[in-house]
Parts: sequence; C-alpha cells; structure tokens
Amino acid sequence: MSNAFLYSAARTPFGKFNGALADVRPDDLAAAAISGVLAQTPSLDPAAIDEVVWGNANGAGEENRNVGRMAALLAGVPTSVPGTTVNRLCGSSLDAAMAGSRTIETGDAEIVLVGGVESMTRAPWVLPKPSRAFSAGDVTAVSTTLGWRLVNPRMPKEWTVALGECNEQLQERFGISRERQDEFAVRSHRLAQQAWEDGFYDPLVTPVAELSRDEGIRAGSSTGKLAGLKPSFRPDGTITAGNASPLSDGASAVILGSESAAAAIGRDPLGRILGRGAMALDPQDFGYAPVEAANRALARAGITWDQVGAVELNEAFAVQSLACIDTWLKDGLRDPGIVNQRGGAIAIGHPLGASGGRLLGTLAAVLKERRERYGVAAICIGVGQGLAVVLENLEVSR
Repeated sequence: MSNAFLYSAARTPFGKFNGALADVRPDDLAAAAISGVLAQTPSLDPAAIDEVVWGNANGAGEENRNVGRMAALLAGVPTSVPGTTVNRLCGSSLDAAMAGSRTIETGDAEIVLVGGVESMTRAPWVLPKPSRAFSAGDVTAVSTTLGWRLVNPRMPKEWTVALGECNEQLQERFGISRERQDEFAVRSHRLAQQAWEDGFYDPLVTPVAELSRDEGIRAGSSTGKLAGLKPSFRPDGTITAGNASPLSDGASAVILGSESAAAAIGRDPLGRILGRGAMALDPQDFGYAPVEAANRALARAGITWDQVGAVELNEAFAVQSLACIDTWLKDGLRDPGIVNQRGGAIAIGHPLGASGGRLLGTLAAVLKERRERYGVAAICIGVGQGLAVVLENLEVSR
C-alpha cells in the first residue's frame, strides 16, 4: 500500500441563498473550482489525472447526469479523464476525498481530482410521478433545497423530523444553552472575517461572478444581536438563523496524489492522508456522529487527541458543534480553541456537497500556518452519519 497526499486545494467563494452566485449553474461552479485548483499546479498536464471523484448532495437539477464528469469537461479537462459523482449528503466531497485517497493507496491511480458542489439557490422543485396516468388528485411541488422530501411512509417518524428539530433534541440531551450557541456563532463570524483581513483565504479562493469573498460573513455580529432572533424550529427553542449554517452556493476542489506524483504535479505535497473514519447513528442523532468518526480516524492514524493541533469541524449547527467539541475534550482534545481557528460554516456557509473539500483545504492551510503536525477534518451528515479525515503536515513531520 502506498500513501495518498494532498497537493493543492481551491474553492469558490461561498454565496448566500439567492445571492451573488444565484445565476451560476452548479456545474459551472464546479468547473470554476476545478480551474482554480489546476491554476495552482500549472506544471500538471490535466491528461495525467487518472480519475475525477466529485461530491453532490442534490442531483435533482442542473447538476444531474454525473456533475463530476460534466464539470471536468466544462473546465477543459480532456475527455479521456473519467469522472464519477458520489452522494453522502453533507459529507459528499469529504467522501470523494476518502474514496480518491483509497484509490491512490491501492495503486489504482497516481493523481485524483476530488471535490464537490452545491447550488442550494438553484435546487429545483420536484413533482412526484403518479403510478398511473391522469391522476384526479392534486400534486404538490416539493423543494429539494434541504432535508427530507418524498419520504417513504414506512420510515419511522422520529427519523424524518426536520434537521433543526433533530438538533433541538441534541440540545435537550446535552443541555447546551442558547447563550453558548450564540457565542459560538459570533466567534465563527469574527474568526472568518479576521481570516479574510489577514489574507488567509486569498490563495484558496477563486473568484466567481464578481464575488471574491464569502458572502455570508457578518463582521458586526454580536451576541446581543443574535439574542433578538426568534427560534426557527420550536417556539421555545434555542436554534435560530443566527446560530446555524445558512443555505449556500459554492464548490471546492482538491488534488490528491501518490508520493511519486509530485514530479508530474510540479510541487511538493502539503499533507498526507493519515486516517479515515465513518460513523452512523440513529438518523435524528446525525449532529453527534462526527465524534466517533473522528475517534476512528485517529485510531487508524495511530495518534491520539492530545497530538492534534487543528480541527476543522463543519458547523451545521452551533449546538451540534459544541456537543462534539465537549465530548472530544473528554477524549483528550487539548484546547477547544484549535477548532475552526479561521471561522466555520456558520459564517462562511455550507453548500452541502462542497463543504468537505473546503474543510480539507482549510485544514492543510491552518496546519501550515500554525506549524502543527496533525489535524482532523470532520463533518456531520443527515440521516445519521459522520465522516472524518486525519491530515499530517509534512513540513513539520520531516
């Protein structure tokens, strides 16, 4: 078995729902991310890419018909390079990276382009197709933007509640207050804004449609302002639009390769994929699934939490992020401050299929910036799943 390495990462800015990227098709967003990551490796002949593995959660609109293949073609990758699209909902692009790294480790590929895309703005409404023609009853158009749709009636009702309600249940289980959630959200905006001011994201982000920065960051966010927002899922609930990730549009791309691929790619790798982990729970408990996914990834990497210097955890909701962090602290995480040091999804956005690639690219950059050796990228996934990857910074390990 050989090793798989991360060589470069790029993404589009993440746009707000109905925002600056609303007119950009998801396949064009994906092509922009691919063009951005290839621009970082000008010595790489795109024909040398062995495989494209792409993530997407929807697949019901303009990204249908294998958006990974379509985006690669739109970006000018030769028709000889095969491509596939994977769907693990919010974890799709991290799943793509995990699959791509395994392909390299087994020797089936030397260079794999991975990533993901989501345009939640352009997600279509769908109509259920009747089993018989000319139905006499009415039909309802269903939004495919987020969450359950066209639910199988045999599914237990406790599994199919709204994602926000799932996390209100998590809040009850762990007793995480509205105040803590709002404080966590303010931190996300503050750190993301500072990261842009510091130029941290400039090398990672490829402008699209005149948008050059993440659109949802609110520099003036405060706990006082967030305290005035109404709960979104329960009249007496704790989750609001301010302490949960917003609907978003965007794409991310990562180039993975073997150690010997460095010559063809034209640069040294940024990190080594050291461990991977997946976890599944009852569907309503999805927000907590990253806990064991990360623990499994660390065990497979042969390291422990006290050795981890950076964590990129997707902030689907502040409450589930805090539940995961609190548990990791009991497991040996040395400092909650190492989580999302350059902001998270509450501020930056969460275009479902793109978030995993963003986490990996940001993690590699944070490890380099902080001179830390080991980092974890983790994400929760609807219907009760979580994924995690351990990345090793080679500049420190040498």
